[in-house]
Amino acid sequence: MENAGSISSLVIVILAAFLTPILLHRLKLRMIPVVVAEIIIGLIIGKSGFDLVEESSWLETLSTLGFIFLMFLSGLEIDFSLFSTKDRKKKKKKENKVANPVLLATLIFIAILILSFGLSYLFVLLGFMDNVYLMTLIISTISLGVVVPTLKETNAMQTTIGQTILLIAVIADLATMILLAVFVSFYGEAESGNMWLLLLLFGVGLLLYFVGKYFRNQPFFEGMSKGTIQIGTRAVFTLIIFLVALSESVGAENILGAFLAGALVSLLAPNQDLIQKLDSFGYGFLIPIFFVMVGVELDLWALFQEPKILALIPLLFIALLISKFIPVLLLRKWYDMNTVFAAGMLLTSTLSLVIAAATIGERLGVINNEMHGALILVAVISCIITPPFFKKFFINTEEADYTQTVAFIGTNQATMPVVRELDSNEFESHLYHTKHENIEENNSRTVFDVIQLENYDVDTLEENEVFDHDILVVSTADEEKNAEIATIAKEKGVERVIARIEVPTLQKKLKELEIHVFSVLLSSKTLLKAFIEAPNVVHILTDEDNALYEITLNNSQFDGVAIREFPFTGDVIMVRIFRGDVSIVPHGDTELALHDRLIVTGSPEYVEELQQLLEYI
Repeated sequence: MENAGSISSLVIVILAAFLTPILLHRLKLRMIPVVVAEIIIGLIIGKSGFDLVEESSWLETLSTLGFIFLMFLSGLEIDFSLFSTKDRKKKKKKENKVANPVLLATLIFIAILILSFGLSYLFVLLGFMDNVYLMTLIISTISLGVVVPTLKETNAMQTTIGQTILLIAVIADLATMILLAVFVSFYGEAESGNMWLLLLLFGVGLLLYFVGKYFRNQPFFEGMSKGTIQIGTRAVFTLIIFLVALSESVGAENILGAFLAGALVSLLAPNQDLIQKLDSFGYGFLIPIFFVMVGVELDLWALFQEPKILALIPLLFIALLISKFIPVLLLRKWYDMNTVFAAGMLLTSTLSLVIAAATIGERLGVINNEMHGALILVAVISCIITPPFFKKFFINTEEADYTQTVAFIGTNQATMPVVRELDSNEFESHLYHTKHENIEENNSRTVFDVIQLENYDVDTLEENEVFDHDILVVSTADEEKNAEIATIAKEKGVERVIARIEVPTLQKKLKELEIHVFSVLLSSKTLLKAFIEAPNVVHILTDEDNALYEITLNNSQFDGVAIREFPFTGDVIMVRIFRGDVSIVPHGDTELALHDRLIVTGSPEYVEELQQLLEYI
C-alpha cells in the first residue's frame, strides 16, 4: 500500500506539471512565468493546500535530477559571446551608445554585491538572519530564466539596454554560483572545506573544455551525431554525471558540477538542434517536477504563524528592490527614468539560485525550515511582480533590428555597385583598399567613402578595425591574399566572411572553414545559363517585387507550428527551409523550428511584416 501511495503521488505531480501550462494558456495568464505557476500548483496540491502528495523516493530522486538539470540549463543559458566586443552588434542608434557594456555590467553587479552585503548586515543586526554571507548571495541573485524570456517578449533582446541587462544577469549568475560554492567550502563539513579541491574541480572542467573542443571538430564525431547514436547527447549527459559526481567527491554541491557542465557546453557552442533537445527534455519532464515539488514542500501556514517570518518577507522584497535600483541608476546617463526603472524591476527577479542557496543553507544548518520557505516565497513573489512592471514601463526607443556593418576589402567593379545598392537602413558599409591598388580613384572618392590602407597585412587590418565588422567581403585582385584574409577573419570571430575565389581548390578549402565563396566567372556563367534555360527564375532573383528573402525564426511562439496552421495571412510564400545543414522543401504539415532560415518570396511590405514577426522577438 505504501508503494501504491508513492506511485499515486508521482502521478499527481506529473499531471500537475502537465496541466499547468495548459491552464496558463486557457486563462491567458501570460504575465506569470510557467515555473512560478508550477510552484503555485504545488502549493495547492501540497502541504499548504489539499495535501495530496506523499513524500517518496521516486519524487525525491526525480526532483533532485530536475534541480541538477535546471542548474545545467542555467549554465547553458550563458552566452559567452556577450563578453566579446567583436560579437556584439553595432546598433543604428548612436545616441544611446554606452560605455563598454561588459565593463558597465561588471560595475553595476559589483555595486549590487556591495549594497547586498550592507543590507544583509542590517538583517543580521535586526536578528532575522545569522549569516551575512548567505543573505548577501540571496539578495544579489538575478534570475536568467526570467530575464531572458521577458526581454524576448518585449523585443528588447537586440537593443543596447536589453544586452546590458542580459550581461548583468549573466555576470550575476556566474558570480553567485561561484560564491555559493565558496560558501559551501567554508560552512560545510570539515572534510569538505578544502578550497584546493574546489580549484581542482574547475581545473578538470577547463581540461574537459579543451578535450571537447578537439573532438568537436573531428569528422567522425559529426557523423555519429545522427541516427540512433546521438553521440552529442550522450557526451552531454556523461559530462553532467561526471562533473556532478566529481563535485560531490570534492565536497562541493552537485549543482555546481551541473552548472559547470552547462557553462562548458555553452563555451563549445553546440548546434541549436542539440540545445533544443536538452531544453525540451529538461523543461518538458524533470524541471517541472522539481518546481511542483518546491511548492508541495512549502508550508505557508507554518510561515504565517511566525511573526518574525511575516515581517521578513516584505522587508526582504524591499531589500531586493533597493539592491538593484540604486546600482542601475548608473544607466541614467544614457537612458530615461522609465527605462532605468524597468531595468531595475527586471533585475529584481530571482528564483532558481535563491532556491539553491536556501536549500543548501537549510541542509548546512545555517537557516531553519521556516526561513527556507520564506526565502523561496519572496523569490516567487519577485518573479510574479517584476516582469509585468518591466513590460509596462519599458519603452523600446531603439529599433529591435540593427544595422549590420559590412567591410569590403578591395574596391573594384564587383564591390562598388553592391555598396551603392545595399539598403543603408540595414547595412553600414565600409570600403577598404591599398594606396597602390589600381582603381578609378577620383571617381570612387567622389561617390564612396574609401578608407586607404598601407597594405593588407593582419596588423594593418586590425589597426583599422576591419575584423570588428559583422560581415567581411574580401575581393582584391590577389586570390591567395583573399583566402589568407578570409581565413584569419574567421579565426578572429567575424560572423560572416565572403571571399572572391576563382580557383576550385581554394574554394573547397574555404568552404570547409564555413567561408562563403563567390566567383565572378562562375556567377556570370550560371546567370547566362539560367537566362537560356529558366528566364523566369532569373526574373524572381532580380525583380524587387518578386525577390527571394531570408528570414530567421527567432520567435519561440512559432516553434513547432505547422505551416498550414501558421497565422500570418500576408502575401508571402515559403520556398525553402534551411535547418542547420539540412534543406527542407516545405509543405502544409512541415513544422517550423527555432533558428530555421526561411527562404520566402512575396510583396516587400508583407515580407518586412513577417520579418518583424519572426526575427525580432
